[in-house]
Amino acid sequence: MKLVRHGEWGAERPALIDDQGTLRYLSGHIADITPQTLSPQGLDALRRLDPATLPAISGRPRLGVPLAGIGNVIGIGLNYRDHAAEANLPVPTEPIVFNKHTGSLSGPNDPIVMPRGATKLDWEVELGVVIGSVARHVSPADALSHVAGYLVCHDVSERAFQFDRGGQWVKGKSSPTFCPVGPWLVTADEIPDPQALGLWCEVNGTMRQNGSTSGMIFDVATLISHLSQFMALLPGDLIATGTPAGVGWGKGTFLAPGDVVRLGVDGLGEQRQEIVVER
Repeated sequence: MKLVRHGEWGAERPALIDDQGTLRYLSGHIADITPQTLSPQGLDALRRLDPATLPAISGRPRLGVPLAGIGNVIGIGLNYRDHAAEANLPVPTEPIVFNKHTGSLSGPNDPIVMPRGATKLDWEVELGVVIGSVARHVSPADALSHVAGYLVCHDVSERAFQFDRGGQWVKGKSSPTFCPVGPWLVTADEIPDPQALGLWCEVNGTMRQNGSTSGMIFDVATLISHLSQFMALLPGDLIATGTPAGVGWGKGTFLAPGDVVRLGVDGLGEQRQEIVVER
């Protein structure tokens, strides 16, 4: 299934995308798409619905974050060998873990707001993993059973805040609109191998990133298992799994107001954002 939330910011309503690509209302069956919706029982209930019986949504409504109530956004740094190489940093021996503030979440096509004082605004296309059931001390072999679904995640970064201002990476990762997700959440049963997905990003029509999740240093199962040793991963938690080579930081080229970023992951849809200035 492809689960969507549509409508104005703060007033989004639940929907799904049928096999023909039609957006259909779910409001008569669930109030919203929440972590509880992602339980095995919740997803099974939605699978029993016949999409053809759901009212179609006309036009092109705004798409919001496809899941309400995301509790944690956990980022993984330098998780592609080519990205570590372009950063001139050693390949990590364990996953590098950081947080993004949940206030950074935004819809897939909402503008990216360049914060005051920003000078090195950067793009990073990533596979996002959404947890569906509590994961604590799980093995890599069992890890993927805790995944509810996958989505496109744009880990926007302000590199000057991240590296030049001291402290943790979270400072450069957490401004409002720095985590566009969606356009939809694709349930895990539709993605049999999360390590076989192409992902790409272009800026102003020029391809900047063109990689595959097969290039991860630590695969999705390993990441979930590793994180679960240090914390309880909860339903609705989002893991941004790292980005391939081609970010602006590697070449000293950064985003400016008016720039347009497009990015996507195979089977998970595309995003488009314009860079605007914070007022």
